[in-house]
Amino acid sequence: MLKKSQARLRVGIVGTGYAAKKRAEAIKADRRAELLVVTGNTPERITKFCQDFQVESADSWSRLVNLPKLDLIFICTINRDCGAIARAAIMAGKHVVVEYPLALDAKVAAEVIELAAVNKTLLHVEHMEIIGGLHQSLKQSLPRIGRVFQVRYATISQQQPDLNSWKYHKSTFGFPLAAALSRIHRLTDLLGEVATVNCHNRYWDTLNSDYFTACMCNARLHFANGAIGELTYGKGDIFHRSERTLEIYGEAGTIVFKGEQGKLIQNKQEAEIAVTSRRGLFAKDTAMVLDYLFEGKPLYIQPEASLYALQVANAARNSSLTGQTVRLN
Repeated sequence: MLKKSQARLRVGIVGTGYAAKKRAEAIKADRRAELLVVTGNTPERITKFCQDFQVESADSWSRLVNLPKLDLIFICTINRDCGAIARAAIMAGKHVVVEYPLALDAKVAAEVIELAAVNKTLLHVEHMEIIGGLHQSLKQSLPRIGRVFQVRYATISQQQPDLNSWKYHKSTFGFPLAAALSRIHRLTDLLGEVATVNCHNRYWDTLNSDYFTACMCNARLHFANGAIGELTYGKGDIFHRSERTLEIYGEAGTIVFKGEQGKLIQNKQEAEIAVTSRRGLFAKDTAMVLDYLFEGKPLYIQPEASLYALQVANAARNSSLTGQTVRLN
């Protein structure tokens, strides 16, 4: 927690994309925080972002995290770099908020979590789907379908790839299920520990094999409680329609979500599951961080939960590389 005498928290942001913009809006709207400095990977975007929000710019993340005037760093940038930036910020004595994943390698993430504990600084890894309306409604409905034995979760995004974007670069985006870690985390939050993983991953490459035009990743998760999960993630120009479907089969009923529309099916009867809007989650998450730092109110997630999801994602990556089923400890 902060000292009671501290009136406002002084904030820096690493990143200039959508998440960074939403964080900046939330910080500007909260009297407890003041956004001072922003940096990113593209000089032109840094300049425009800083003009839009009337803040200073820094020419590198390493300079920004070491500024003595900053208390809290939001990391909203390339997946590959998040772990290194978080480590440097914590070593500089800053509180840190990271848009998932904390790192692409679970070992790196574990080291950063330990470093934050030793330095007694906040490390918050955002997983806003957990506080979102869909997940909350899902958790409320889950006991009604009895023991879960199967889950199918597919998120497919039909889109034209931007081959200048880090999101279509294998090393900066990372293994798809680590980059899209919220998919795994949703399932581990609902069903608990994973016993084994079997995964297949495919890229559609460009002439420059570091970039891809599409990817599809399919993982079969065997949970310790006996449930089977089939998780599919894909994006790019190989797909001709987008899909976001979650089906959960229990011994006493079934839950189906198509996008944000959910229904509970029991005894051939269907009932709608009400879901609140997704809007405002960045502001809600930011407010919770400030509530923790100023008032000691507990956050909705601990970084160890994100770390566990990342360990499952790393196991899936290993399975896709070896062709073997991987058992988690």
